[in-house]
Amino acid sequence: MPKNFEAGPVRVRAPATSANLGPGFDALGLALGLHDDVSAEIAPSGVRVTVSGEGAGELPTDDRHLVVRSMRATFDRLGGQPSGLAVECVNRIPQARGLGSSSAAIVAGVLLARALVVDGERRLDGAAVLRLAAELEGHPDNVAPCLLGGFTIAWTEPSGARAVTRPVAEGVRPTVFVPGGRGLTAVARAALPTVVPHGDAALSAGRAALLVHALTADPALLLPATLDRLHQDYRADGMPETAALVSELREAGVAAVVSGAGPAVLALSAPPEGFDAGRDWQVWRLPIDVSGARVTRGRLGHAERDPVAAGRKS
Repeated sequence: MPKNFEAGPVRVRAPATSANLGPGFDALGLALGLHDDVSAEIAPSGVRVTVSGEGAGELPTDDRHLVVRSMRATFDRLGGQPSGLAVECVNRIPQARGLGSSSAAIVAGVLLARALVVDGERRLDGAAVLRLAAELEGHPDNVAPCLLGGFTIAWTEPSGARAVTRPVAEGVRPTVFVPGGRGLTAVARAALPTVVPHGDAALSAGRAALLVHALTADPALLLPATLDRLHQDYRADGMPETAALVSELREAGVAAVVSGAGPAVLALSAPPEGFDAGRDWQVWRLPIDVSGARVTRGRLGHAERDPVAAGRKS
């Protein structure tokens, strides 16, 4: 074992996330109690990735895997690459649904690589991890809650991404509606205009500010606080079922938004008793993850290798 690497193995549990939360475009995010478990150790040579659960048989099992790419970027930042890697991924976060699967992979990769480098935590502190993860993802609104847990407000300065966390008020009850079909963030972003009317921008700014208050102090205001004019309407034609479900929930008094870039839907208040989203949607009531991604030593245990998401209720 080269002297600059730990023997390992190490493991990371990374939560799902929902970003934007309506008007908080590219800024607000929430960590949810649905997790991917990833372990890694230094190997004599080559790269070997095993994947179970979500994405098994579809995701690459070599250097192209996002966890490995994120590890490689982190090793470069810390001064050099190991001889080889063995990575095991147990995925429960649905792929390409707007629940932060890519952010979970990026955060897991950065934290795994840091933990496998001697003195890595001192050389790459928490603020630097957030900056690097946001660089790899392209924006900080998902990686921030994945890394820090809870409700986060993220922004980018010339030096890189920053974020703060705020406690979530009692009464915020996330419910996620997950469709069978997938979406792509790049396609959703391509639907956005380069400019928006000043009135729409002003409305969204005000509602984003109100949303911080509603989530942290007064959930009774979640419905008006989640009104958005920056991105959801522009993306509606590309995911009509998602737009229809958001409208139906909101008409029923539920603070519903597109989760991230979609096509999943996040409700921040409980749907009415007996509400039926239809057979094309899985419905999961998830707790808020207040801890964020966590690193421990050792291989994945039996419970962590179970690809069924504990805590899901439908």
